[in-house]
Amino acid sequence: MKRRELLLGVIAMMASARSLRAQQKAMPVIGFLGTSSENAGFLNPFRQGLSEIGYVEGDNVAVEYRVAYFHYDQFPALVADLVRRKVDVIVTVNGTTPALAAKNATSTIPIVFTSVSDPVGMGLVASLARPGGNVTGFSNIAASLGPKQLELISELVPQVNAIAVLVNPNNPNAELLIRDTQSAAHENGLKLVVLNASNAEEIDAAFASLVQLQVGALVVDPDGFFNSRREQLLTLASRHAVPTVYPRRQYVAAGGLISYGAVEAAIPRQAGVYTGRILKGAKPADLPVQEPTRFELVVNLNTAKALGLTVPPAILARADEVIE
Repeated sequence: MKRRELLLGVIAMMASARSLRAQQKAMPVIGFLGTSSENAGFLNPFRQGLSEIGYVEGDNVAVEYRVAYFHYDQFPALVADLVRRKVDVIVTVNGTTPALAAKNATSTIPIVFTSVSDPVGMGLVASLARPGGNVTGFSNIAASLGPKQLELISELVPQVNAIAVLVNPNNPNAELLIRDTQSAAHENGLKLVVLNASNAEEIDAAFASLVQLQVGALVVDPDGFFNSRREQLLTLASRHAVPTVYPRRQYVAAGGLISYGAVEAAIPRQAGVYTGRILKGAKPADLPVQEPTRFELVVNLNTAKALGLTVPPAILARADEVIE
């Protein structure tokens, strides 16, 4: 009898294990492709968006995380691993490079991108309203804001004849930013100097060259790597006393002079909603790419005073936030 009971117990355990494996296999899996540890701030609102559609991580959906830490050349291998694991949808965070890597890796797994400047121009989607294919997401049109940022910094320091733009050459959007900003500089009779930096040492070198190049102001590329080096950029801008316009409010809140960019706070939650809808059966081709509807201008008067600048009333009147 004991032997029979033991045998029945083993059979029951094996059946339970098979049932558990079947449940685990049935649980959909999201592949998360990020650029840095700063993407952690993306996750809570993203999970909130998922929960609005009925998905809770660890309960009825799993997430596979892959982070390149700004080593852009690692994205193809990271996304290839997600494809091999047959995830149900891939979410790319903070930029064009991971989104392109995902699109190049699969034409069947749905992809939701975030913070891509020019998804149509980069070939990610056929159009914003009708993306087509397996890709959709959220654009921040950040690289297209270079002319507006140039206009603001030249209005703040009208005596300057040469302005530099700091770009990461590894970012596919750098060319777009340079082209549009160069055109705006030409129209305003300004000389535009392009400075390239893709690591901390090159950022130091770029700032060191400002005096030699006789540059009087700086525009910082919205590249995510620069955002991760925010403290370094702010320290160098202060040390070299160069008026600088940034792409995000965080720079100005931490001591930067002025910023202009899209308000992206809602994107993580919306990306979670899109991802949940796709898991429920929606097709990326039927989900239009969304663009930002709000932009903010932020000015730090303390930094302006330290640089010996008087902020024109016209800028103050347009500012969404003035830090004193």
